[in-house]
Amino acid sequence: MELQSLMSEFDREVEGTRKLLQAVPEKDLNYKPSSVSWTMGELAQHIATIYYWYVGVFTQDVYDMATDRLERGSPRDIKATLELFEKNVAQARTAMKSATEEGLQKEWTMKVGARTVLGPMPKAIVIRSFLFSHIYHHRGEMVVYLRATGHKPPGLYGPTYEDSAAKG
Repeated sequence: MELQSLMSEFDREVEGTRKLLQAVPEKDLNYKPSSVSWTMGELAQHIATIYYWYVGVFTQDVYDMATDRLERGSPRDIKATLELFEKNVAQARTAMKSATEEGLQKEWTMKVGARTVLGPMPKAIVIRSFLFSHIYHHRGEMVVYLRATGHKPPGLYGPTYEDSAAKG
C-alpha cells in the first residue's frame, strides 16, 4: 500500500517538475541570486539529476556516489537538461516498479567512498526525504529564480499568485 502511494505521488509530481523545467528560459540559465547560489541552469540540472538517484535507492542497499558516473551535459543547455530529466524519470519509474513493500523497510546507506553521508535508514524514509522532499525543496527555489528574472512560474498545485492577481 505504501509503495502504491509513493508511485502515485511520483507520477503526479513528475508532471509538475516537467512543467517547471520547461518554463526555465535559455536566456537566464546563468542567473544566480547570490555568489553562493547555483546558476538557474545548475539548479535545473540538479533537479533533473535527483531522479537519477531513485535507481540507487530502489535497487541497492549501499549506494556509493564515488563510483557512480552520470553524464549530465552542460547546465547552460536547457534542452540537454530536459532530456536528462526524461531519461532519469523513465529509469526511476522502472526501478520503482521493481520494488516491494518489504524492500521499503530495508536499511539503505549512501557513501562517498569510505565515508557514510546518509543512513543507514529504511528506504521508505530515504524516498520521502532524500528523493521526494529534496525535489520539492529545489522546485521552490526554481520558482523564486523564475520570478526574480521576471518569468511567471507554472502552477504546481493550482493557480499561481500571478494567475490569481490577473483575475482581480
